Amino acid sequence: MKKPLVHITDRAIVRYLERVYGVDVEGLRRRIGRNVQLASEYPDATAINHLGFSYKLKQDKPGKPVVTNVLRCSTPKEHGRNRKRGAHGKG
Repeated sequence: MKKPLVHITDRAIVRYLERVYGVDVEGLRRRIGRNVQLASEYPDATAINHLGFSYKLKQDKPGKPVVTNVLRCSTPKEHGRNRKRGAHGKG
């Protein structure tokens, strides 16, 4: 697929998902909040791992963490396999 000629902001993508696909963005926000509520007990935490995902945190105000990213947690097995094969899957 070709890259669009115009820049599409993250806000536009979120609104598209919300309004065209009917994604409940506020519901997702609440779900993520429940997944990371433990972060408020650990003010120096930079991430919370929950059910195979790592929720990256930034401390906005004391006791008020901000979720900045969500990544799939990698396993040692995945790391070993990728390292052995090399950059092009040969190996």
